[in-house]
Amino acid sequence: MNTSFSVALKYGLFITISLIAYFLILKLFDLHENPWLRLLNGVVMCAGIYFAIKNYKLRSGGNFSYINGIKTALITGFMATFLFTAFMSVYMFHLDPAFTEKILGEWFTSYGTGAGILVFIILIEGLASTVVLSLAFMQVFKKSYNIPQNP
Repeated sequence: MNTSFSVALKYGLFITISLIAYFLILKLFDLHENPWLRLLNGVVMCAGIYFAIKNYKLRSGGNFSYINGIKTALITGFMATFLFTAFMSVYMFHLDPAFTEKILGEWFTSYGTGAGILVFIILIEGLASTVVLSLAFMQVFKKSYNIPQNP
């Protein structure tokens, strides 16, 4: 199996399981409707992508390239985003349809939007954060070709 893909699969599943567990813990304490607690989703995604790139760089040794590092990060984040979005879709459409009304509040009645807009927001939020975090972390992990300056 390709090293890049195996690392991305491992960390993508780890991120997904962590996000689902965090959501279910919030649900257990009836805090899942507080949008501010979703900020930790970003922290989980951030840590997962960082450690995916770091693990891939350790596995590949001297063969680490920017392209393969960014590919690993993007696959990791996209996989986690799609899986978590699928979970939230099942949750919002089948397990707790009233959750959408509570989150959207007046938008639900005034604008006729439903759970679909929340699914779209989760998807776009995850994909955008994946791209930004992948590009940011690759600045840390890429090989530097700067010439050292002697004072």
